[in-house]
Amino acid sequence: MPDPTTPEARTPAGLLDAALSADPAAPLVTFYDDATGERIELSAKTFANWVAKTANLLVDGLGMQPGDEVVLALPPHWQGAAWLFACWSAGLVAAPVGVPVAGGVAGAAVLVVSEPDLPRALESGAPEIVGLSLHALGGPLRDCPPGVTDYATEVRAYGDRFTPFEPVDPAASALRVRSVTLSGSEVTAETYSFVRNSGLTPAARVLTALSYSTLDDLLVGLLAPIAAGGSVIIQRNLDKVALERRISLEHVTAVAGVPGWDAPSGSAYWLP
Repeated sequence: MPDPTTPEARTPAGLLDAALSADPAAPLVTFYDDATGERIELSAKTFANWVAKTANLLVDGLGMQPGDEVVLALPPHWQGAAWLFACWSAGLVAAPVGVPVAGGVAGAAVLVVSEPDLPRALESGAPEIVGLSLHALGGPLRDCPPGVTDYATEVRAYGDRFTPFEPVDPAASALRVRSVTLSGSEVTAETYSFVRNSGLTPAARVLTALSYSTLDDLLVGLLAPIAAGGSVIIQRNLDKVALERRISLEHVTAVAGVPGWDAPSGSAYWLP
């Protein structure tokens, strides 16, 4: 776990920087979609490259400025995790709301949605809409409506290194979940506290089916495992028949967001 007293560790983006510095080749994010049979494993370096490309798209392509809000109406997916860190890298406010698209886009500079939610997104009044195909092979949207940015098509043109114009202020707003806004330093403080209280170690392999639409979802299924030096497995369209075997094959240490595996509080069920 990075030293939480260092300046770079006081923003959520610093958690990814620390993982990248520790072991760029280590698996950081693994994704399963049991409806399509998809499995993708991203090392810290590959994941960071996608984060940088997305941050460059936000800043250079969409003209986002520090403090702008990006609403992420996405299902559990590795690209959703990359968008979160891209927002934090650029000093933007990430507002994950899960799906389907509903209220909560007022004041947002960008609305990010998966392809099925594009019709509703077009009625939201968001000034900028980005559509994600979530195609296993990185394909574009089947039908990109006018005024929508096709993420898969556009993001590849951007560099895989990102440097903000000025350092991200840890005291600036970084996350809005359910009408509660937290600064970057507050998010990381919550993360370090969770790591300490849960006993997470660098061996942590957390399988999550959570949507990242609450702070607890983010802590359990993304931020705390990464801060501890571990990794996450993001699960979509879970086939429960495959779960036991997946836990064994992937050396899973904890499961979150899967009925029957969660503790009564809704927190992660830590495997013995």
